[in-house]
Amino acid sequence: MKKSILVLVASTLVIGSIITSCSTPAQKVENAQNDVNEANKNLNKANDEYLADIESYKKETADKIADNDRSIAEFKARMESDKKEAKADYKKKVAELEKKNSDMKMKMDEYKADGKEQWEKFKLEFSHDMDELGKSLKNLTVRNVK
Repeated sequence: MKKSILVLVASTLVIGSIITSCSTPAQKVENAQNDVNEANKNLNKANDEYLADIESYKKETADKIADNDRSIAEFKARMESDKKEAKADYKKKVAELEKKNSDMKMKMDEYKADGKEQWEKFKLEFSHDMDELGKSLKNLTVRNVK
């Protein structure tokens, strides 16, 4: 008798806990909808941050390219006072740097947002190329000073 009451109480507790832990289909749908809405908000926020990063980087590189253009123009003005033999060599180097600078500007202007991973790869490569261009410009002006 004690055993049967104990078994009955234990099974009632187990069944009661199972029933109370189960959600109704409506609750499951509502929870899923809330999860989807939260995921969409997070996705929109991430996309906004990604697009803002692209715009910020484009502005930053446009400033660098404009600085490069100014450096080239200043170097051309100083180059006019150099010897004739040096002018030809410098003109060739300046023309190469101008082309590279304009190519970098075009590359940035033509970039289309292809996803965060592709953006990071493009940004890394582009930054490296911009740094190399900046070094080339500095090296050209250093040789002129000596």
